Amino acid sequence: MSACRPSFLADHGLRLLLFGGKGGVGKTTCATATALKLARDSPRSTFRLVSTDPAHSVLDSLAGVEPPPNLQVVEMDAEECLAAFKRQHQSKLEEIAARGTFLDQEDIRNFVALSLPGLDELMAALEIARRADSHPDQHIVVDTAPAGHTLRLLGMPALIKKWLAAIAALLAKHRYLKHLYGAPAQRDEVDQFLTDLAASVHHLESLLRDPARCRFVPVTLAEEMNYDETGALLKQLGDLGVAVTEVVVNRLYPQNQCPACRQGRADQAPILQKMLSNGAFRHCVLWGVPLYPGEVRGAAALRAFWEGAADLTQVQAPPSAPANGSFPHVEAAARLPPVTTTLLIFAGKGGVGKTTMACATALRLAQERPGSDVLLFSADPAHSLSTCLQLHVGSKPIRVCPGLTALEIDAEGQFNSLKKLYAKELRSFLESLLPGMDLTFDREAMEKVLDLAPPGVDEIIALTQVMEFVEQGRYQTLVLDAAPTGHLLRLLEMPDLIDRWLNVFFGLFLKYRHIFRLPRVAQRLVEISKHLKRLRALLADPKAGALYAVTILTEMAFEETKDLLAAAERMRLAAPVLFLNLATPPSACPFCAALRQREAAVRKRFRATFPSARQVLVHRHPHPQGLAALRDLGQALYRPAGLIAAIYA
Repeated sequence: MSACRPSFLADHGLRLLLFGGKGGVGKTTCATATALKLARDSPRSTFRLVSTDPAHSVLDSLAGVEPPPNLQVVEMDAEECLAAFKRQHQSKLEEIAARGTFLDQEDIRNFVALSLPGLDELMAALEIARRADSHPDQHIVVDTAPAGHTLRLLGMPALIKKWLAAIAALLAKHRYLKHLYGAPAQRDEVDQFLTDLAASVHHLESLLRDPARCRFVPVTLAEEMNYDETGALLKQLGDLGVAVTEVVVNRLYPQNQCPACRQGRADQAPILQKMLSNGAFRHCVLWGVPLYPGEVRGAAALRAFWEGAADLTQVQAPPSAPANGSFPHVEAAARLPPVTTTLLIFAGKGGVGKTTMACATALRLAQERPGSDVLLFSADPAHSLSTCLQLHVGSKPIRVCPGLTALEIDAEGQFNSLKKLYAKELRSFLESLLPGMDLTFDREAMEKVLDLAPPGVDEIIALTQVMEFVEQGRYQTLVLDAAPTGHLLRLLEMPDLIDRWLNVFFGLFLKYRHIFRLPRVAQRLVEISKHLKRLRALLADPKAGALYAVTILTEMAFEETKDLLAAAERMRLAAPVLFLNLATPPSACPFCAALRQREAAVRKRFRATFPSARQVLVHRHPHPQGLAALRDLGQALYRPAGLIAAIYA
């Protein structure tokens, strides 16, 4: 162990400290422990701990701890922030639209009610910018959403600039006509609103790119999928100009003679060696934090969290050791979903093994049902299918094996394709309408309409592509590796919002059918609407759609799973199976015994809270990657319970 500590625990010049990474790696614990330590060590300074993850865990991590008086804890409610933003600026947004388009007041009100980019990322960005601007001496510690959505947050300044460009296009004609007819160029509240918003964006962008005031700390685990995702995150942070000097490698196994602990260290060793030699990590100090036998919640555990940190660049990684086998020990295996199930969603907190379970299940379905086709696809912005399957999966369907195809949805690419079609057809229409007339302002304003689309429209449009495959009869079963809980819930609730947005668009096409003729775009929107109805029907039909929850045996995972299954019940989405993953196997080791005791208490809560769900306990095992290992896992997960051999007895 090294006596030194991470520099971010003592750098008093930092105004913004963000913890991020793949879901389930311990971001919340790192952020909460850091904020408490900084606040205790600097009682004369003020601190703010902000969670931008839709599935908040900060209060669960505190477990009733009263923060110091100089630390304010905020779990952001994105919907309430958006509602407050609209209440404050509704009239100005409507006035902006009214000045630049042929739309009437009702049309404008409909678009304003549904638009604004990014939702939770936008609200988080504006809140951070506002706090940093109005309280320049306050230190802000951020517990971010999982990596894919965190990058959207960090890219929010560029997105808001794009949104402001769309607004500017709407206002350009109004300003030009005022100037043409000699009206005085007086600034009004609309101009002031846009100026203030642009200033906030500029301030946030400057803060994010200032290494003296802002630092991003990736948190990861010594596992292959986390390694790949963290390497990609480091590259993207570098492209955004956000400083990274340290990486936290969490939950490292102790050095002792226990076979299970030795196996854990052996699994982690090659990943640590890769991190220490990889160029993406080479310029960062790697801080190793041990796996603690007790859950890191509450005052004592959070206070001690950083005490065990060690500088891994000063510690030789333990040698690799052969794995004990490919099968995990499984208790109470599940039945395969019935043949009537068309959409099977694997959901849960980040880092609990959703991708692994989805891949193993898809392979088992393909094996058990010859003659039918299964599509395994990922809707997580930080895709992991390629790493798990150990073959390249992209935005076009790729054959994995007989009966199984895989796809990683490119939501942004799908939406950009629609925007290009819209811009091309709109330009052609306006040029044919009145040849020779300068329609620059009208064309530019109308081209920007899709930039004011509601949040999540890109993800839903991408999902409708999969529905198109179903309607074509190409696949009988869809297996979805979903985004972590908070963003999955947003996605599942999104069809209603997108449906309203499409209705507004269809209303425009009908209302202005004599002047607004975009047949190919209209046809594409009709197709999206049709596929959207099919998606909603699948989600609402317990025979056709189901959610298989994946979780681990910790209190924080229990609370998040409870929220997930409550939301599924509200949406009438069947959730018949619950995988309790990565459980500690039996061992005489005191460390493992302490882990098992903690997990047993949580398992008891799962049983009491979800008595009707089939609860499958999966012991911790070497992470299966590649088709052979995943097939073995699929056999164990769904084999009748009485036939399962206790391989790790």
